[in-house]
Amino acid sequence: MSQFKTFIKQIPIIGTLLKTITRPFRPTTPPFPGSDQYWEQRYAEGGNSGAGSYNRLALFKAKVINDFVKEKGLQSVIELGCGDGHQLALAQYPPYIGLDVSPSILQHCIQKFQEDTTKSFYLYHSLSFQDHHQLFKSDLALSLDVIYHLIEDPIFEAYMQHLFQVAKQYVIIYSSNVDGAISYHERDRKFTNWIEKNLPNWTLLQHIPNPYPYDPENGDLTSKADFYIFQKQS
Repeated sequence: MSQFKTFIKQIPIIGTLLKTITRPFRPTTPPFPGSDQYWEQRYAEGGNSGAGSYNRLALFKAKVINDFVKEKGLQSVIELGCGDGHQLALAQYPPYIGLDVSPSILQHCIQKFQEDTTKSFYLYHSLSFQDHHQLFKSDLALSLDVIYHLIEDPIFEAYMQHLFQVAKQYVIIYSSNVDGAISYHERDRKFTNWIEKNLPNWTLLQHIPNPYPYDPENGDLTSKADFYIFQKQS
């Protein structure tokens, strides 16, 4: 029987057809559509902001930021990449502005917080954002689980510039801080090196390690992100 199979495969047309039919099916991953498109599609299809905005990770993040806002007596907060609002629901902030690339998730947040007049939401596109009049300006600017999702270099560069431009006093970043390869919608970046090179008037005030460091066996309840708090020098 094995000799017969070998003979059949050697026949040009039949052999090629047989190999095609018997080749194992390998599902292909669609090409990455771009950071903005990825998140709009994800949210439009009912996805959320990810495990980092839920459970004990969300509680950890909320405590750090809420305590900092209270300690410093901050009067305004802006967030670049507000996501689905689950993390925001744990916040104890003064007047807040949330920006995001996804119209779908902004509509969700507007509906979710429609009774809260201290919160406003706006569509953000890093390559179509210029604020010479400083309409977007707050004591504290937040970037939570965003930087390692910025795959494209121009988008990363623009986002970082905007993040620090909209902050009067402080910037809080929650992210990984190592250089890594692209893994579809994630790309780890050593962003502190970029800040040191491009924003010399900002200094690292505090680094708060994550109490739940990343464990691949428990990805939903652990994270590769830490807190990095920056202060503007006068």
